[in-house]
Amino acid sequence: MLNQFSRSELVFGKSALKKLATSRVAVFGLGGVGSYVAEALARSGIGHLDLIDNDTICLTNLNRQLFATHKTIGQFKVDVAAERIADINPDCNVTTYKTFYLPENKNEFDFTQFDYVVDAIDTVAGKIGLIVEANNAGIPIISAMGAGNKVNPAAFEVADIYKTSVCPLAHVMRKELRKRGIKNLKVVYSKEPPLTPLKPTDDESEKSSKRQTPGSTAFTPPVVGLIIAGEVVKDLIQFNPLSRE
Repeated sequence: MLNQFSRSELVFGKSALKKLATSRVAVFGLGGVGSYVAEALARSGIGHLDLIDNDTICLTNLNRQLFATHKTIGQFKVDVAAERIADINPDCNVTTYKTFYLPENKNEFDFTQFDYVVDAIDTVAGKIGLIVEANNAGIPIISAMGAGNKVNPAAFEVADIYKTSVCPLAHVMRKELRKRGIKNLKVVYSKEPPLTPLKPTDDESEKSSKRQTPGSTAFTPPVVGLIIAGEVVKDLIQFNPLSRE
């Protein structure tokens, strides 16, 4: 009997789909990368998604974030995501947190309840905190490195953090993780040198900002998100193309 996952079953097999339906994945950050991760996981049949983001959708999100439309401006990203996922996969349980993750609020989360963690947040402190907590709980985690100021989506690849190069964020992460004794971390990164953002000409708040806002496109962060979603799915079902049911 046909169902919404019939085409996925042709690729992965029935037992794999059952595994995904009983899996729980936490997606931290629902921006240009995380929004695509969350939706791809819902469309893949993940049974429970925890979505963590305290931000609301704004006008400048429309160029790259999946849940951003003129109709959703001003709404919380997690609320829009939950509503959309309910339309896509009604059997997917969604838990939302209007929280900006930092090490200080780690106790809001029981990492042992997750089967996989996705790090799609921007701050180094938050990323390090997520990785440490997932590592302590023995839960697999995948982390997005820098996608801003890059224009070649074909350059992104999956690697261990200690085998990365060129990416400035990955450089900082390697240094900080080494200090904490983290021996490995799966990441998605690119060797493409980031562009220097042009100076804004029509936004005084941008000019006065101490932290330079990175540029981004409609086609780079989504690719990172879809790569991450694919890795999560394949890891959860321990995908082997030679042994499918």
